[in-house]
Amino acid sequence: MINKSFTCNILFLSFLLIQSFQFTSAQYSTVSGKITGVNPLSPPVIRLCHASDSSLVKAAIPDSLGNFEFEGVKKGVFRVFIDQMDYQKFVGEIIDLTSDSSKIQLPEIFLTPASTELGDVVITVKKPFIERKIDRVIVNPDALTGNTGTTALELLEKAPGITVDFNGIISLKGKSGVQVFIDNRPTYMSQEDLAGYLRSLPSNSIASIEIMTNPPAKYDASGNAGIVNIILKKLKEKGFNGGITLSYGQGRYMRSNNSFIFNYRVNKVNLFTTLGWSQNNSYQDLTINRYYYTSENQFSSAFLQNSYIKRENGGRTGKIGMDWYVSKKSTIGVVFSGFYNPSVSETTNSANILAADNSISALVSAYSKSNNLWYNGSANLNYTLKIDSLGKELSINADYIRYTSEHEQTLDNTTRSSGGTLMNSLNLESSLPADIDIKTAKIDYINPLKNNNRVEFGVKTAFVSTDNTADFYDVVNGATTPNYTFSNRFIYEENNNAAYANYAHEWKKFALQLGLRFESIRMHGNQLGNPLVSDSSFTRMYNSLFPTAYFSYTPDSLKNNQIGLSFGRRIDYPNYQDMNPFTYPMDAYTYYGGNPFLKPTFSYNFELTYSYKNAISVTVDYSIVHNLINETNEQVNNIYYSRPGNYGQQTAYGISVSGELNLTKWWNVQYYSELKNIGYSTSIYNQPLVENRWYWYVGPAFKFTITPKLSAELAGSYHTRILSGQFLIIPVGQVRVGLAYKILKEKGSIKFNLSDVFYTAQPGGDIRNIANSKANWVSKMDSRVATFSFSYRFSKGKALNERRSGASDEEKQRVNAH
Repeated sequence: MINKSFTCNILFLSFLLIQSFQFTSAQYSTVSGKITGVNPLSPPVIRLCHASDSSLVKAAIPDSLGNFEFEGVKKGVFRVFIDQMDYQKFVGEIIDLTSDSSKIQLPEIFLTPASTELGDVVITVKKPFIERKIDRVIVNPDALTGNTGTTALELLEKAPGITVDFNGIISLKGKSGVQVFIDNRPTYMSQEDLAGYLRSLPSNSIASIEIMTNPPAKYDASGNAGIVNIILKKLKEKGFNGGITLSYGQGRYMRSNNSFIFNYRVNKVNLFTTLGWSQNNSYQDLTINRYYYTSENQFSSAFLQNSYIKRENGGRTGKIGMDWYVSKKSTIGVVFSGFYNPSVSETTNSANILAADNSISALVSAYSKSNNLWYNGSANLNYTLKIDSLGKELSINADYIRYTSEHEQTLDNTTRSSGGTLMNSLNLESSLPADIDIKTAKIDYINPLKNNNRVEFGVKTAFVSTDNTADFYDVVNGATTPNYTFSNRFIYEENNNAAYANYAHEWKKFALQLGLRFESIRMHGNQLGNPLVSDSSFTRMYNSLFPTAYFSYTPDSLKNNQIGLSFGRRIDYPNYQDMNPFTYPMDAYTYYGGNPFLKPTFSYNFELTYSYKNAISVTVDYSIVHNLINETNEQVNNIYYSRPGNYGQQTAYGISVSGELNLTKWWNVQYYSELKNIGYSTSIYNQPLVENRWYWYVGPAFKFTITPKLSAELAGSYHTRILSGQFLIIPVGQVRVGLAYKILKEKGSIKFNLSDVFYTAQPGGDIRNIANSKANWVSKMDSRVATFSFSYRFSKGKALNERRSGASDEEKQRVNAH
């Protein structure tokens, strides 16, 4: 791949030298013009061709105002051709450059919308797996066969730079603290709840994934690693249109992910809906070994535990909305969405406790069952006003979102001597309900100015309130009594106000985008007391500025080569539940707690990128993070306490390479690889953590076009050891295969894919930097799954420009319902 890139660059430089030589011996002309009436966010490619045979001379892309120019055109006779989706092909008049004229100004060009009567014609637009913009990378999941019939979380694992651990925690380029958005709206959920939701969301309902390591100023500043914006499919054609995807997968347990989308557009009203139904059953066979030492570093005891966890995760998602096109300039929209996710988890534990001489001193057995119900309802009201044809636009969004969690759990834990004598037992029942209310509103204004200038302004406000109750009961001989050690109630309120400004300017070869965002947040938490524990509360306020900057340079008119530089300052606020100070047991030897002393994370991120067409892109990045919020582990009296904490400083730097190559007409390769150094300089519970490690990740995907209707895919990924706080993750790799066949006049398809063919995607690692202790774990997952899917889509009518709605910017990511 590197040799191919080197060859392409040599050819490009040679081309420039030849053109420079020719320029000195021939007279050149400049042809310029303007095109109006098209979306500036999706500009067409304008081709200058020889009139005699339509062979290409030059190509150009108009700026945000529609202006374009062909420089260095030799004498001849030409025409301008424009092909743009949703418009009829444009063929210009003859352009005669046989005279001595050096500058030609073409008449203004208006494109004619395409006919809405398509009949049975099927138009197939092949999108690349990866697209690049000045401030984001766009992933198109439909480009890969193996993405059908999976979940959104599994899809994210295949996106460049994104890793997902066995708990469903998402990292971007080796860094935690990723904000996940759905349709430009934050998910407002904790990492655990977000993972559960993404497991219930069928990948077939996803149109694209936007990855922003340095998001622009219009997005909330939260998320030190950046933003992953999942755009759901929304049909936009006139008439009645829809699509359905059905799938069934089998590992050790069954999985099924299904989706249905449809819209009906008549006159000025567009109705649309998306429905999803999923059932994903799986298991985890988890082995954890903990070793304890004296202050003199002498081995004293060990806790060797195996847990078999069976999960049954259901998912029901729905969205229904309406756009009313009041006039050509104004649109009112309303969207109602929600999910209903029931789940059951059963955990069977067995453990041996070893004495200093490695003899078994005790046997532990435990059984825990959790019945969870996590559901949500939201409403969005939006208004868009297109002030003029130059692109001035005002948009207003208001959201109301409510989450409810019902969590019932039982825990039975017994400890016996090696001879079988009962030493102690713990029997707990718990009820953990939670309610989260979120109200947000925002206003955005876009104003294109003269000479390729563009400004954007916006304001936003958000009010969040949460109410989390934890009722624990001891069960003895069938009688229950309140357990005030673990029982608590935590009430939290937050108000976040923000304003931003963004400026962009385009020259012929340079582009600039600058942004500044101001955020003011007030947090108030109240821990209600009980007969054993007194009340406690805290109030905090933060006011911060967050600058962003993007620069790009395109040396050639075809935009084959591009260099980009970006910078951004980010923040990561603690999850709502993470600041709850109480502790509750996951088993008798493992407790989880919150941390009311958490500080926000601040990060500074830099990126330098070079890309050649869509064939290769090389990025060098560097970030420094202060007070990183991540999981910490402490042991006290042989009990492990897991809680969120602040890591003083994290640094991350490295290089990544990605792109797409057509090796032959039938063989396409899409690839991503990164080499990264992650380092920490901090102290965790008085234990120093000063260390940095390199890791390497590679994730290629090979697509083979066997016949026009049959295609195959071979893909996989591998990473070396990764340092993540107190955790050192072992190397993990996997291979997946897929087949796809088009049916029903190419309106439908049947697909098969097999994930983790060799059953190697089994994570594990070491837990380190713990006083007088060390630990390791290995996990066997239900990762090898064979999936069959069927997709069918009926579509008729003219596509409309997509409208995105949603006032929310970051609160969803921080919800924790447990």
